[in-house]
Formats: sequence, structure tokens, C-alpha cells
Amino acid sequence: MGRLFGTDGVRGVANADLTAELALGLSVAAAHVLAEAGTFEGHRPTAVVGRDPRASGEFLEAAVVAGLASAGVDVLRVGVLPTPAVAYLTGALGADLGVMLSASHNAMPDNGIKFFARGGHKLADELEDRIEAVYEEHRTGAPWDRPTGAGVGRVRDYDEGFDKYVAHLIAVLPNRLDGLKVVLDEAHGAAARVSPEAFARAGAEVVTIGAEPDGLNINDNCGSTHLGLLKAAVVDHKADFGIAHDGDADRCLAVDAEGNEIDGDQILAVLALAMREAGTLRGNTVVATVMSNLGFKLAMEREGVELVQTAVGDRYVLESMKEHGYALGGEQSGHVIVLDHATTGDGTLTGLMLAARVVATGRSLAELAAVMDRLPQVLVNVPDVDKSRVSSSAELAAAVTDAERELGTTGRVLLRPSGTEPLVRVMVEAADIEQARSVAGRLADAVKSALG
Repeated sequence: MGRLFGTDGVRGVANADLTAELALGLSVAAAHVLAEAGTFEGHRPTAVVGRDPRASGEFLEAAVVAGLASAGVDVLRVGVLPTPAVAYLTGALGADLGVMLSASHNAMPDNGIKFFARGGHKLADELEDRIEAVYEEHRTGAPWDRPTGAGVGRVRDYDEGFDKYVAHLIAVLPNRLDGLKVVLDEAHGAAARVSPEAFARAGAEVVTIGAEPDGLNINDNCGSTHLGLLKAAVVDHKADFGIAHDGDADRCLAVDAEGNEIDGDQILAVLALAMREAGTLRGNTVVATVMSNLGFKLAMEREGVELVQTAVGDRYVLESMKEHGYALGGEQSGHVIVLDHATTGDGTLTGLMLAARVVATGRSLAELAAVMDRLPQVLVNVPDVDKSRVSSSAELAAAVTDAERELGTTGRVLLRPSGTEPLVRVMVEAADIEQARSVAGRLADAVKSALG
């Protein structure tokens, strides 16, 4: 069996790859592994369980809740809330673990399970490996040690989670948003209620699109992966700017008043300078991934901000931040972590902090984002290849070497297997967009040839 856990939990097509049986079994295994690790010692364990609006989340939530309660864990069911809300509530309520059911920006048929440890932090790799091993051991016949009588877990809805999370978001804002007009694209996802409520309570005039989830329309031509509707809405409504989330609202992209995209690198640059000014950018350092645009690196050098780069994945950004005590990190995709106020990427918090910076400076988002110049960057996804051989293929290594020789010092190449999908990502940066496209196309062909 291949590893179930990817860089962001367990994902797959709901009811095909990710079944009710798997969700239940992993939940029971997680409870046993955490008990084995001493997490539950001396008290009755509690879990927070939330989900995004996908139709499959309804039966998967039922399976997870059943698995946890059958293993003796009391469950607080918070319903449809963003991933960062579940992480926050896990910490704020003193729960022993949190579980989020979502496939984030993936299409509606997919779903996923993400476990949070006490405090709302992602589980360590070794705990995920142990959960997987225990699940497999019992799937193939070993009986579970099950509590009975009063030892079984109790389940209740925790509707207060919505207000508790929104209040937290408002409390950490450095200033109000009065006088600002913002368009919010909620991707018909988990933040459809939370994000508009938070922006409105902070004083902004709010226009919403993509805020009518029906279980089937999540991420459907909307949200952070499809910015066309938001760009048009911002211009039509003469808004100051727009914010787009993905299905579970752990990421945030923006659009300026002219309808131009502001990506995660630019957002990170704006927030880095704001936090340095406020004295909260610990170590005068921001953490990003190797996928960050070269323009971001150059901007931070020019502004005197140190940059630490990690492997791709917000969990690796977070690991570096926690290890070294840094306060800000993120990804070009819009996962931004403000560690003083969140344990994971929080799209609503990021949008609010970006809005607060616009109000505080009196400058437009376009002006603030101009702190960095984006070099042309082309990203090509190559599906249906053996992604496990990216680093071992001599043919592919030769193609990369040729590409790097052509680009010289004015560009770069990055090939990496996706941690959540069966594909290889090819990224090329160059001083000229046509050159970037040409090199990326040739490398994509090389990936197909070498790994297909």
C-alpha cells in the first residue's frame, strides 16, 4: 500500500478512494495512536470536527465522528467552517485533536481528511505514519480494543464555533476597515459565511460572490483558482480590491482596483513590510518556498528583509517558522501563515490584514504590491506520469541542465512531484515570458518522455 498521507492529509475521490470505511478506520487509528503517545493521559479526550460544504463531507463527517466516539473520544461537531477555524478552535477549546474534512482547492468530487494535534498544529510525519500503520494492521484483521458503557465518546454540535472564530479574527486586526469597499469570492466554500461576516464586523463595505454553497458547486469556476469573476466584479462594483479564497479558505489571493491579480508572493511582501514597521517581524525574516518568484527574493533583499526558503508545502514553511521562531511565512499560492495569530494558513485572516494595511497607509493595493516586480513565471502540470522518479531520471536531469544553461542567471527551473495529486509540476522563470513558455513546454515534453 502506498502512503495514504500526502503533504496535506489524506485526499482522493470521495466514495472511491476516500470511503466511509477508510475515514472511520483512520479516525479510530488516530485516537489509538494519540492515546498511545500519552496525549489523552489523565483526562477524557475531546476532538473538534469540521468540514467544507462538499456533499461527500456529510457522510465522511458521520464516519469520522463515529470512529472517534467509538474509540472513546468526545466530539465537538462545528459544521461547515474553514480549515484554519478548525485549527484555531482545536487550540482555543483545549481539544486533544482536530479533524477537517476538505480537499481544499480540488474539484468537488474529491475530499480529504486532515488531522490537527493539540494546539491546532498539523500532526508530525511520524504520527501520520503510525496512524497509517495501525489502520492497516486492524484493517487486515487485528481487533480493536473498544470502550463500552460510559467509556464511549459523546457527540454534540458546537455552533458557538462560528462566533468564537470571527471574534478572534477581529481581535487581532491592527486597525478597522471603515471606508473600504471589498469584493469577496468565497469559492462556494467553507468561508461563505465567516469571511463576509468578519469583513463587515471590521467596518468594510462587502460585496460577495461565490457565497452560495450547495454541496456541488465548490471551486466551480470561482475562488482563488479561477479569478475571472472576481476581477470583473471588482471593476464593476468600483471596489478598492477583491479577495478570493479556496474551498477550505486556508489561502487568499487578491485583485486590485483595476482587476490585476495580486498573488501570494506580493501579499507576503506587503505583510512583511507592515510587520517590520510594527515590530512584529521576528528575526527580520520571512519564510517562503522554492516556488516563490525570483522577484520576491530580489524585493526582500532590496528592502533588507531576510528570506528563508523551504520545500514546497505550507507544512514545511510552518516547520521552519516554528523551529526558528519566525512570525511570517507563506506560499505563492496564497497560503500565508501569521504564526502569532494562526497555526496554519488562514485566508480570511490574510485578507483582513491586507485590507488593514491598505487603510492604515492610505495607499491602494496596487501601490503596496508594487514593492516587488514579478518575473514571468510559467507553471505546467504534467499528469499521468510516474512522479516518484522525478529525482532519479537521468534523461530528465539532462533536460533540466540544458534548460538551466539556456536561462543563465536571469531565470530558473524547478520540477517537483505534487504532494496531493498524481502529477509533476514544471516551473520556469525567465526575463521574457515567451522564453519561459518555450522552456516550460520542452521540459513538460521531457517529463512525459522520461516518466510516462
